[in-house]
Amino acid sequence: MTKYAPTKGDLQFHLGFSLVGLALMCAGVFYRGLPSRPAMFEVIGVSTLFLGGTAIWTMRKLKKGEYSDGL
Repeated sequence: MTKYAPTKGDLQFHLGFSLVGLALMCAGVFYRGLPSRPAMFEVIGVSTLFLGGTAIWTMRKLKKGEYSDGL
């Protein structure tokens, strides 16, 4: 598409990193239990928004084919 877009490999790395991050966050919450007060917002809110948003954005880009050729 555009020469400044991330390559397909970059997007696949972003997706894998995001999914592993979400899995580790879920494993930590499962192992340690739900955090309380400000930690709840930080651990659950910020990390879920960042990693989940990145995963959704990357899946949309891969599905639509919006990545560069890497040239």
